[in-house]
Amino acid sequence: MATDKVVETVIVGNYVEMETEGKPKGMKSRISKIFWHGGSVYDAWFSCASNQVAQVLLTLPYSFSQLGMLSGILFQLFYGLLGSWTAYLISILYVEYRTRKEREKVDFRNHVIQWFEVLDGLLGKHWRNVGLAFNCTFLLFGSVIQLIACASNIYYINDNLDKRTWTYIFGACCATTVFIPSFHNYRIWSFLGLVMTTYTAWYLTIASLLHGQVEGVRHSGPTKLVLYFTGATNILYTFGGHAVTVEIMHAMWKPQKFKAIYLLATLYVLTLTLPSAAAVYWAFGDMLLNHSNAFSLLPRTPFRDMAVILMLIHQFITFGFASTPLYFVWEKAIGMHECKSLCKRAAARLPVVIPIWFLAIIFPFFGPINSTVGSLLVSFTVYIIPALAHIFTFRSATARENAVEQPPKYFGRWVGTYAINIFVVVWVLIVGFGFGGWASMTNFIHQIDTFGLFTKCYQCPPPAMPALPPPHGLNATAAAPLHHPFNHTRSP
Repeated sequence: MATDKVVETVIVGNYVEMETEGKPKGMKSRISKIFWHGGSVYDAWFSCASNQVAQVLLTLPYSFSQLGMLSGILFQLFYGLLGSWTAYLISILYVEYRTRKEREKVDFRNHVIQWFEVLDGLLGKHWRNVGLAFNCTFLLFGSVIQLIACASNIYYINDNLDKRTWTYIFGACCATTVFIPSFHNYRIWSFLGLVMTTYTAWYLTIASLLHGQVEGVRHSGPTKLVLYFTGATNILYTFGGHAVTVEIMHAMWKPQKFKAIYLLATLYVLTLTLPSAAAVYWAFGDMLLNHSNAFSLLPRTPFRDMAVILMLIHQFITFGFASTPLYFVWEKAIGMHECKSLCKRAAARLPVVIPIWFLAIIFPFFGPINSTVGSLLVSFTVYIIPALAHIFTFRSATARENAVEQPPKYFGRWVGTYAINIFVVVWVLIVGFGFGGWASMTNFIHQIDTFGLFTKCYQCPPPAMPALPPPHGLNATAAAPLHHPFNHTRSP
Protein backbone atom coordinates (compact mmCIF):
# COMPACT_ATOMS: atom_id res chain seq x y z
CA MET A 1 0.00 0.00 0.00
CA ALA A 2 2.80 2.39 0.82
CA THR A 3 4.38 1.71 -2.55
CA ASP A 4 1.09 2.45 -4.29
CA LYS A 5 0.81 5.81 -2.52
CA VAL A 6 4.34 6.78 -3.52
CA VAL A 7 3.66 5.84 -7.13
CA GLU A 8 0.43 7.82 -7.16
CA THR A 9 2.24 10.87 -5.78
CA VAL A 10 4.93 10.63 -8.42
CA ILE A 11 2.43 10.42 -11.25
CA VAL A 12 -0.11 12.99 -10.15
CA GLY A 13 2.45 15.48 -8.94
CA ASN A 14 4.20 15.84 -12.27
CA TYR A 15 1.01 15.78 -14.33
CA VAL A 16 -0.66 18.43 -12.21
CA GLU A 17 2.44 20.60 -12.57
CA MET A 18 2.20 20.31 -16.34
CA GLU A 19 -1.54 20.96 -16.27
CA THR A 20 -1.01 24.16 -14.32
CA GLU A 21 1.55 25.31 -16.84
CA GLY A 22 -0.98 24.81 -19.62
CA LYS A 23 -3.72 26.95 -18.06
CA PRO A 24 -4.46 30.26 -19.80
CA LYS A 25 -3.28 33.49 -18.22
CA GLY A 26 -4.74 36.14 -20.55
CA MET A 27 -7.33 36.64 -23.28
CA LYS A 28 -4.95 35.56 -26.04
CA SER A 29 -4.01 32.47 -24.05
CA ARG A 30 -7.67 31.70 -23.41
CA ILE A 31 -8.47 31.80 -27.12
CA SER A 32 -5.41 29.62 -27.78
CA LYS A 33 -6.63 27.19 -25.12
CA ILE A 34 -10.05 26.90 -26.73
CA PHE A 35 -8.90 26.24 -30.29
CA TRP A 36 -5.28 25.15 -30.14
CA HIS A 37 -3.82 23.97 -26.85
CA GLY A 38 -5.72 20.91 -25.64
CA GLY A 39 -4.83 18.15 -23.22
CA SER A 40 -8.08 16.96 -21.67
CA VAL A 41 -9.74 13.53 -21.74
CA TYR A 42 -12.17 14.89 -24.33
CA ASP A 43 -9.31 15.99 -26.59
CA ALA A 44 -7.83 12.49 -26.39
CA TRP A 45 -11.21 10.94 -27.22
CA PHE A 46 -11.70 13.20 -30.25
CA SER A 47 -8.15 12.46 -31.40
CA CYS A 48 -8.61 8.69 -31.11
CA ALA A 49 -12.02 8.62 -32.78
CA SER A 50 -11.08 11.06 -35.52
CA ASN A 51 -7.80 9.30 -36.29
CA GLN A 52 -9.30 5.82 -36.22
CA VAL A 53 -11.94 6.06 -38.93
CA ALA A 54 -10.44 8.49 -41.50
CA GLN A 55 -10.49 7.49 -45.19
CA VAL A 56 -10.96 3.79 -44.40
CA LEU A 57 -14.65 4.66 -44.04
CA LEU A 58 -14.76 4.78 -47.84
CA THR A 59 -13.10 1.37 -48.32
CA LEU A 60 -15.14 -0.66 -45.82
CA PRO A 61 -17.99 -1.27 -48.32
CA TYR A 62 -15.29 -2.68 -50.63
CA SER A 63 -14.24 -4.98 -47.77
CA PHE A 64 -17.86 -6.06 -47.26
CA SER A 65 -18.06 -7.08 -50.93
CA GLN A 66 -15.01 -9.30 -50.34
CA LEU A 67 -16.16 -10.71 -47.00
CA GLY A 68 -19.94 -10.79 -47.29
CA MET A 69 -22.33 -8.96 -44.96
CA LEU A 70 -22.15 -11.26 -41.92
CA SER A 71 -18.35 -11.63 -41.88
CA GLY A 72 -17.93 -7.89 -42.45
CA ILE A 73 -20.01 -7.06 -39.38
CA LEU A 74 -18.40 -9.73 -37.18
CA PHE A 75 -14.85 -8.75 -38.14
CA GLN A 76 -15.56 -5.10 -37.32
CA LEU A 77 -16.83 -6.00 -33.86
CA PHE A 78 -14.00 -8.47 -33.25
CA TYR A 79 -11.12 -6.25 -34.38
CA GLY A 80 -12.70 -3.28 -32.62
CA LEU A 81 -12.39 -5.18 -29.33
CA LEU A 82 -8.89 -6.44 -30.16
CA GLY A 83 -7.72 -2.93 -31.04
CA SER A 84 -9.17 -1.50 -27.83
CA TRP A 85 -7.38 -4.17 -25.81
CA THR A 86 -3.95 -3.50 -27.27
CA ALA A 87 -4.46 0.27 -26.94
CA TYR A 88 -5.15 -0.40 -23.26
CA LEU A 89 -1.90 -2.39 -23.03
CA ILE A 90 0.05 0.46 -24.63
CA SER A 91 -1.42 2.92 -22.12
CA ILE A 92 -0.38 0.64 -19.23
CA LEU A 93 3.16 0.35 -20.56
CA TYR A 94 3.38 4.12 -21.09
CA VAL A 95 2.35 4.88 -17.49
CA GLU A 96 4.78 2.21 -16.24
CA TYR A 97 7.67 3.69 -18.23
CA ARG A 98 6.91 7.30 -17.34
CA THR A 99 6.53 6.55 -13.67
CA ARG A 100 9.86 4.75 -13.53
CA LYS A 101 11.61 7.61 -15.31
CA GLU A 102 10.03 10.30 -13.14
CA ARG A 103 11.21 8.45 -10.05
CA GLU A 104 14.67 9.02 -11.52
CA LYS A 105 13.86 12.77 -11.81
CA VAL A 106 13.65 12.75 -15.63
CA ASP A 107 11.78 15.82 -16.95
CA PHE A 108 9.57 15.33 -20.02
CA ARG A 109 8.19 18.85 -20.37
CA ASN A 110 10.24 19.54 -23.51
CA HIS A 111 10.32 15.97 -24.77
CA VAL A 112 7.54 13.92 -26.38
CA ILE A 113 7.65 10.28 -25.29
CA GLN A 114 7.18 7.81 -28.14
CA TRP A 115 6.43 4.10 -28.35
CA PHE A 116 9.97 3.03 -29.22
CA GLU A 117 11.27 4.90 -26.14
CA VAL A 118 8.77 3.06 -23.94
CA LEU A 119 10.03 -0.24 -25.35
CA ASP A 120 13.62 0.86 -24.85
CA GLY A 121 13.08 1.87 -21.23
CA LEU A 122 11.15 -1.26 -20.29
CA LEU A 123 12.74 -4.00 -22.43
CA GLY A 124 16.00 -2.74 -23.97
CA LYS A 125 17.45 -1.62 -27.27
CA HIS A 126 16.48 -4.68 -29.34
CA TRP A 127 12.80 -4.11 -28.61
CA ARG A 128 13.33 -0.41 -29.29
CA ASN A 129 14.80 -1.11 -32.73
CA VAL A 130 12.02 -3.50 -33.74
CA GLY A 131 9.32 -1.14 -32.46
CA LEU A 132 10.91 1.85 -34.18
CA ALA A 133 11.18 0.03 -37.53
CA PHE A 134 7.59 -1.21 -37.56
CA ASN A 135 6.08 1.99 -36.16
CA CYS A 136 7.89 4.35 -38.53
CA THR A 137 7.18 2.20 -41.58
CA PHE A 138 3.50 1.94 -40.66
CA LEU A 139 3.18 5.69 -40.06
CA LEU A 140 5.03 6.38 -43.32
CA PHE A 141 2.55 4.30 -45.31
CA GLY A 142 -0.33 5.63 -43.22
CA SER A 143 0.60 9.09 -44.46
CA VAL A 144 0.95 7.74 -48.00
CA ILE A 145 -2.58 6.33 -47.82
CA GLN A 146 -3.97 9.75 -46.86
CA LEU A 147 -2.39 11.35 -49.93
CA ILE A 148 -3.78 8.61 -52.17
CA ALA A 149 -7.21 9.10 -50.59
CA CYS A 150 -7.09 12.86 -51.21
CA ALA A 151 -6.40 12.36 -54.91
CA SER A 152 -9.02 9.63 -55.20
CA ASN A 153 -11.73 11.75 -53.57
CA ILE A 154 -11.14 15.10 -55.30
CA TYR A 155 -11.32 13.33 -58.66
CA TYR A 156 -15.05 12.75 -58.09
CA ILE A 157 -15.59 16.51 -57.93
CA ASN A 158 -13.07 17.65 -60.54
CA ASP A 159 -11.84 15.13 -63.12
CA ASN A 160 -10.13 17.73 -65.30
CA LEU A 161 -6.88 16.59 -63.66
CA ASP A 162 -5.88 12.96 -63.27
CA LYS A 163 -5.35 11.45 -59.82
CA ARG A 164 -1.57 11.54 -60.06
CA THR A 165 -1.62 15.30 -60.64
CA TRP A 166 -3.95 15.72 -57.68
CA THR A 167 -1.45 13.73 -55.60
CA TYR A 168 1.25 16.27 -56.47
CA ILE A 169 -1.03 19.11 -55.38
CA PHE A 170 -2.19 17.55 -52.12
CA GLY A 171 1.35 16.49 -51.28
CA ALA A 172 2.28 20.16 -51.23
CA CYS A 173 -0.82 21.03 -49.16
CA CYS A 174 -0.17 18.28 -46.58
CA ALA A 175 3.43 19.42 -46.21
CA THR A 176 2.06 22.37 -44.22
CA THR A 177 1.50 19.99 -41.28
CA VAL A 178 5.16 20.57 -40.42
CA PHE A 179 4.00 23.77 -38.70
CA ILE A 180 1.81 21.91 -36.15
CA PRO A 181 4.12 21.44 -33.14
CA SER A 182 2.54 18.44 -31.37
CA PHE A 183 -0.67 16.60 -30.54
CA HIS A 184 -1.45 19.31 -27.98
CA ASN A 185 -2.32 21.49 -30.95
CA TYR A 186 -4.91 19.28 -32.65
CA ARG A 187 -7.83 20.27 -30.43
CA ILE A 188 -10.01 22.02 -33.02
CA TRP A 189 -8.81 19.75 -35.83
CA SER A 190 -9.75 16.56 -33.96
CA PHE A 191 -13.20 17.90 -33.18
CA LEU A 192 -13.83 19.02 -36.76
CA GLY A 193 -12.41 15.78 -38.13
CA LEU A 194 -14.91 13.69 -36.23
CA VAL A 195 -17.79 15.96 -37.31
CA MET A 196 -16.66 15.48 -40.92
CA THR A 197 -16.49 11.69 -40.77
CA THR A 198 -19.83 11.57 -38.96
CA TYR A 199 -21.44 13.53 -41.77
CA THR A 200 -19.79 11.36 -44.43
CA ALA A 201 -20.78 8.09 -42.76
CA TRP A 202 -24.43 9.07 -42.48
CA TYR A 203 -24.40 10.51 -45.99
CA LEU A 204 -23.20 7.12 -47.31
CA THR A 205 -25.87 5.33 -45.29
CA ILE A 206 -28.82 7.55 -46.22
CA ALA A 207 -27.79 8.06 -49.86
CA SER A 208 -27.41 4.30 -50.37
CA LEU A 209 -30.79 3.56 -48.81
CA LEU A 210 -32.50 6.27 -50.90
CA HIS A 211 -30.72 5.09 -54.04
CA GLY A 212 -31.96 1.55 -53.47
CA GLN A 213 -30.48 -1.61 -54.89
CA VAL A 214 -29.12 -1.46 -58.42
CA GLU A 215 -30.84 -3.62 -60.98
CA GLY A 216 -29.69 -7.21 -60.76
CA VAL A 217 -27.65 -6.60 -57.62
CA ARG A 218 -25.70 -9.61 -56.40
CA HIS A 219 -24.17 -10.25 -53.00
CA SER A 220 -22.02 -13.27 -53.76
CA GLY A 221 -19.17 -12.63 -51.28
CA PRO A 222 -17.18 -14.38 -50.04
CA THR A 223 -16.15 -16.18 -53.21
CA LYS A 224 -12.34 -16.52 -52.91
CA LEU A 225 -9.96 -16.87 -50.00
CA VAL A 226 -7.74 -14.15 -51.45
CA LEU A 227 -10.60 -11.67 -51.40
CA TYR A 228 -11.85 -12.84 -48.01
CA PHE A 229 -8.58 -12.32 -46.16
CA THR A 230 -7.85 -9.10 -48.05
CA GLY A 231 -11.12 -7.66 -46.73
CA ALA A 232 -10.41 -8.95 -43.22
CA THR A 233 -7.00 -7.27 -43.08
CA ASN A 234 -8.50 -3.98 -44.25
CA ILE A 235 -10.71 -4.14 -41.15
CA LEU A 236 -7.65 -5.08 -39.08
CA TYR A 237 -6.12 -1.86 -40.42
CA THR A 238 -9.29 0.10 -39.58
CA PHE A 239 -9.02 -0.57 -35.87
CA GLY A 240 -5.23 -0.35 -35.78
CA GLY A 241 -5.03 3.42 -35.68
CA HIS A 242 -3.39 3.48 -32.25
CA ALA A 243 0.16 3.65 -33.56
CA VAL A 244 0.00 7.21 -32.21
CA THR A 245 -1.49 6.26 -28.84
CA VAL A 246 1.64 7.16 -26.87
CA GLU A 247 1.87 10.60 -28.49
CA ILE A 248 -1.83 11.26 -27.79
CA MET A 249 -1.38 10.16 -24.16
CA HIS A 250 1.68 12.35 -23.73
CA ALA A 251 -0.37 15.34 -24.92
CA MET A 252 -2.83 14.78 -22.04
CA TRP A 253 -2.50 16.62 -18.76
CA LYS A 254 -3.39 13.39 -16.92
CA PRO A 255 -2.44 10.43 -19.13
CA GLN A 256 -3.44 7.87 -16.50
CA LYS A 257 -7.07 8.66 -17.42
CA PHE A 258 -6.57 7.29 -20.93
CA LYS A 259 -7.40 3.63 -20.12
CA ALA A 260 -10.92 3.36 -21.55
CA ILE A 261 -10.75 6.25 -24.03
CA TYR A 262 -9.84 4.11 -27.03
CA LEU A 263 -12.67 1.65 -26.29
CA LEU A 264 -15.18 4.51 -26.06
CA ALA A 265 -13.82 5.97 -29.30
CA THR A 266 -14.16 2.54 -30.98
CA LEU A 267 -17.76 2.18 -29.87
CA TYR A 268 -18.59 5.53 -31.46
CA VAL A 269 -16.68 4.66 -34.63
CA LEU A 270 -18.72 1.44 -34.96
CA THR A 271 -21.89 3.55 -35.10
CA LEU A 272 -20.39 5.12 -38.24
CA THR A 273 -18.71 2.19 -39.97
CA LEU A 274 -21.31 -0.54 -39.55
CA PRO A 275 -24.37 1.30 -40.97
CA SER A 276 -22.46 2.95 -43.83
CA ALA A 277 -20.62 -0.18 -45.01
CA ALA A 278 -23.72 -2.35 -44.73
CA ALA A 279 -25.96 0.15 -46.57
CA VAL A 280 -23.55 0.71 -49.46
CA TYR A 281 -22.95 -3.03 -49.85
CA TRP A 282 -26.71 -3.69 -49.74
CA ALA A 283 -27.29 -1.16 -52.53
CA PHE A 284 -24.43 -2.03 -54.87
CA GLY A 285 -23.30 -5.55 -53.98
CA ASP A 286 -20.58 -7.07 -56.14
CA MET A 287 -20.07 -3.83 -58.07
CA LEU A 288 -17.91 -2.75 -55.13
CA LEU A 289 -15.29 -5.36 -56.03
CA ASN A 290 -14.21 -3.00 -58.82
CA HIS A 291 -14.84 0.25 -56.91
CA SER A 292 -12.76 0.49 -53.75
CA ASN A 293 -13.92 4.08 -53.11
CA ALA A 294 -17.61 4.18 -52.11
CA PHE A 295 -17.99 7.69 -53.58
CA SER A 296 -17.49 6.30 -57.10
CA LEU A 297 -20.87 4.53 -57.16
CA LEU A 298 -23.11 7.20 -55.69
CA PRO A 299 -24.60 9.83 -58.02
CA ARG A 300 -23.16 13.30 -57.86
CA THR A 301 -25.27 15.62 -55.71
CA PRO A 302 -24.50 18.64 -53.52
CA PHE A 303 -24.57 16.28 -50.52
CA ARG A 304 -21.97 13.99 -52.09
CA ASP A 305 -19.77 16.94 -53.01
CA MET A 306 -20.00 18.19 -49.44
CA ALA A 307 -18.98 14.73 -48.15
CA VAL A 308 -16.02 14.68 -50.54
CA ILE A 309 -14.84 18.13 -49.44
CA LEU A 310 -15.18 17.26 -45.75
CA MET A 311 -13.25 14.03 -46.23
CA LEU A 312 -10.51 15.93 -48.04
CA ILE A 313 -10.11 18.24 -45.06
CA HIS A 314 -10.21 15.30 -42.70
CA GLN A 315 -7.53 13.46 -44.66
CA PHE A 316 -5.31 16.50 -44.29
CA ILE A 317 -5.86 16.24 -40.52
CA THR A 318 -5.18 12.50 -40.52
CA PHE A 319 -2.03 13.04 -42.56
CA GLY A 320 -0.86 15.26 -39.72
CA PHE A 321 -1.74 12.59 -37.15
CA ALA A 322 0.29 9.97 -39.01
CA SER A 323 3.25 12.16 -39.93
CA THR A 324 3.73 14.08 -36.66
CA PRO A 325 5.32 11.08 -34.85
CA LEU A 326 7.64 10.73 -37.85
CA TYR A 327 8.55 14.39 -37.47
CA PHE A 328 9.40 13.75 -33.80
CA VAL A 329 11.64 10.79 -34.67
CA TRP A 330 13.44 12.83 -37.32
CA GLU A 331 13.86 15.80 -34.95
CA LYS A 332 15.41 13.54 -32.32
CA ALA A 333 17.73 11.99 -34.92
CA ILE A 334 19.10 15.38 -36.00
CA GLY A 335 19.03 17.01 -32.54
CA MET A 336 16.21 19.49 -33.21
CA HIS A 337 13.48 18.04 -30.98
CA GLU A 338 13.91 20.50 -28.11
CA CYS A 339 14.37 23.53 -30.36
CA LYS A 340 11.84 26.22 -29.40
CA SER A 341 11.77 27.90 -32.80
CA LEU A 342 8.69 26.69 -34.69
CA CYS A 343 10.08 27.81 -38.06
CA LYS A 344 13.38 25.97 -37.58
CA ARG A 345 11.58 22.81 -36.55
CA ALA A 346 9.22 23.09 -39.53
CA ALA A 347 12.13 23.48 -41.96
CA ALA A 348 13.88 20.50 -40.38
CA ARG A 349 10.76 18.35 -40.80
CA LEU A 350 10.30 18.93 -44.55
CA PRO A 351 12.57 16.04 -45.69
CA VAL A 352 10.11 13.61 -44.06
CA VAL A 353 7.36 14.62 -46.51
CA ILE A 354 9.39 13.80 -49.64
CA PRO A 355 9.38 9.96 -49.40
CA ILE A 356 5.67 10.04 -48.46
CA TRP A 357 4.91 12.06 -51.57
CA PHE A 358 7.02 9.77 -53.77
CA LEU A 359 5.47 6.51 -52.49
CA ALA A 360 1.94 7.87 -53.00
CA ILE A 361 2.77 8.42 -56.65
CA ILE A 362 4.31 4.94 -57.09
CA PHE A 363 1.50 2.96 -55.38
CA PRO A 364 -1.82 4.80 -55.91
CA PHE A 365 -3.91 1.67 -55.21
CA PHE A 366 -6.69 3.08 -53.04
CA GLY A 367 -8.13 0.17 -51.04
CA PRO A 368 -5.67 -2.67 -51.71
CA ILE A 369 -2.81 -0.74 -50.09
CA ASN A 370 -4.84 -0.54 -46.84
CA SER A 371 -5.00 -4.33 -46.61
CA THR A 372 -1.32 -4.72 -47.41
CA VAL A 373 -0.27 -2.22 -44.74
CA GLY A 374 -2.72 -3.84 -42.32
CA SER A 375 -1.34 -7.34 -42.71
CA LEU A 376 2.40 -6.61 -42.89
CA LEU A 377 2.72 -3.61 -40.57
CA VAL A 378 -0.37 -2.99 -38.42
CA SER A 379 -0.45 -6.65 -37.34
CA PHE A 380 2.91 -6.25 -35.60
CA THR A 381 2.91 -2.55 -34.73
CA VAL A 382 -0.36 -2.33 -32.84
CA TYR A 383 -1.33 -5.92 -32.02
CA ILE A 384 1.56 -8.39 -31.68
CA ILE A 385 4.34 -6.14 -30.31
CA PRO A 386 2.21 -4.46 -27.56
CA ALA A 387 0.86 -7.85 -26.39
CA LEU A 388 4.34 -9.40 -26.29
CA ALA A 389 5.83 -6.29 -24.67
CA HIS A 390 3.25 -6.48 -21.88
CA ILE A 391 4.00 -10.18 -21.33
CA PHE A 392 7.77 -9.66 -21.14
CA THR A 393 7.62 -6.45 -19.09
CA PHE A 394 5.68 -8.19 -16.32
CA ARG A 395 7.10 -11.70 -16.68
CA SER A 396 8.65 -11.71 -13.21
CA ALA A 397 6.71 -11.85 -9.95
CA THR A 398 8.52 -8.73 -8.71
CA ALA A 399 7.51 -6.72 -11.80
CA ARG A 400 3.89 -7.80 -11.42
CA GLU A 401 3.85 -6.98 -7.72
CA ASN A 402 5.33 -3.50 -8.25
CA ALA A 403 3.34 -2.67 -11.40
CA VAL A 404 1.83 0.81 -11.38
CA GLU A 405 -1.41 -0.52 -12.89
CA GLN A 406 -2.73 -3.88 -11.72
CA PRO A 407 -5.04 -5.76 -14.14
CA PRO A 408 -8.68 -5.48 -13.06
CA LYS A 409 -10.65 -8.42 -11.71
CA TYR A 410 -12.98 -8.65 -14.72
CA PHE A 411 -9.99 -9.49 -16.93
CA GLY A 412 -8.95 -12.30 -14.60
CA ARG A 413 -6.02 -10.39 -13.11
CA TRP A 414 -2.61 -11.45 -14.44
CA VAL A 415 -3.63 -14.93 -15.59
CA GLY A 416 -6.54 -13.60 -17.63
CA THR A 417 -4.42 -10.78 -19.06
CA TYR A 418 -1.71 -13.20 -20.15
CA ALA A 419 -4.28 -15.51 -21.74
CA ILE A 420 -5.82 -12.64 -23.74
CA ASN A 421 -2.37 -11.45 -24.82
CA ILE A 422 -1.36 -14.90 -26.05
CA PHE A 423 -4.63 -15.22 -27.97
CA VAL A 424 -4.05 -11.82 -29.63
CA VAL A 425 -0.51 -12.78 -30.67
CA VAL A 426 -1.49 -16.19 -32.08
CA TRP A 427 -4.61 -14.95 -33.89
CA VAL A 428 -3.05 -11.91 -35.50
CA LEU A 429 0.14 -13.80 -36.39
CA ILE A 430 -1.75 -16.60 -38.17
CA VAL A 431 -4.86 -14.87 -39.52
CA GLY A 432 -3.73 -11.25 -39.83
CA PHE A 433 -0.11 -11.61 -40.87
CA GLY A 434 -0.14 -15.13 -42.32
CA PHE A 435 -3.34 -15.51 -44.34
CA GLY A 436 -3.87 -11.75 -44.52
CA GLY A 437 -0.33 -11.12 -45.75
CA TRP A 438 -0.65 -13.77 -48.45
CA ALA A 439 -4.01 -12.47 -49.64
CA SER A 440 -3.09 -8.79 -49.50
CA MET A 441 0.21 -9.21 -51.32
CA THR A 442 -1.49 -11.35 -53.98
CA ASN A 443 -4.09 -8.64 -54.51
CA PHE A 444 -1.47 -5.87 -54.40
CA ILE A 445 0.71 -7.58 -57.01
CA HIS A 446 -2.41 -8.06 -59.13
CA GLN A 447 -3.04 -4.31 -59.03
CA ILE A 448 0.56 -3.67 -60.15
CA ASP A 449 0.17 -6.16 -63.01
CA THR A 450 -3.16 -4.62 -64.05
CA PHE A 451 -2.33 -0.92 -63.74
CA GLY A 452 1.44 -0.69 -63.37
CA LEU A 453 3.48 1.51 -61.05
CA PHE A 454 3.09 5.29 -61.30
CA THR A 455 -0.34 4.74 -62.89
CA LYS A 456 -1.85 8.05 -63.89
CA CYS A 457 -5.44 7.49 -62.82
CA TYR A 458 -6.18 4.36 -60.77
CA GLN A 459 -9.73 2.96 -61.30
CA CYS A 460 -10.82 5.98 -63.33
CA PRO A 461 -13.59 5.39 -65.87
CA PRO A 462 -12.41 5.03 -69.48
CA PRO A 463 -12.44 8.24 -71.54
CA ALA A 464 -15.62 8.98 -73.45
CA MET A 465 -15.39 8.12 -77.15
CA PRO A 466 -16.13 10.83 -79.73
CA ALA A 467 -19.30 10.31 -81.73
CA LEU A 468 -18.69 8.37 -84.95
CA PRO A 469 -20.01 9.75 -88.28
CA PRO A 470 -23.08 7.97 -89.67
CA PRO A 471 -22.26 5.08 -92.03
CA HIS A 472 -22.49 5.64 -95.77
CA GLY A 473 -23.40 3.19 -98.47
CA LEU A 474 -25.46 0.04 -98.55
CA ASN A 475 -22.62 -2.21 -97.36
CA ALA A 476 -21.42 0.01 -94.51
CA THR A 477 -21.32 -1.67 -91.10
CA ALA A 478 -21.21 -0.12 -87.66
CA ALA A 479 -17.73 0.20 -86.20
CA ALA A 480 -16.99 -2.11 -83.28
CA PRO A 481 -16.70 -0.30 -79.95
CA LEU A 482 -13.16 0.26 -78.80
CA HIS A 483 -11.97 -1.55 -75.68
CA HIS A 484 -10.40 0.46 -72.87
CA PRO A 485 -8.80 -1.94 -70.40
CA PHE A 486 -6.51 0.61 -68.76
CA ASN A 487 -8.57 1.50 -65.73
CA HIS A 488 -10.76 -1.53 -65.24
CA THR A 489 -9.91 -3.85 -62.42
CA ARG A 490 -10.58 -7.54 -62.23
CA SER A 491 -11.09 -9.71 -59.22
CA PRO A 492 -7.88 -11.58 -58.63
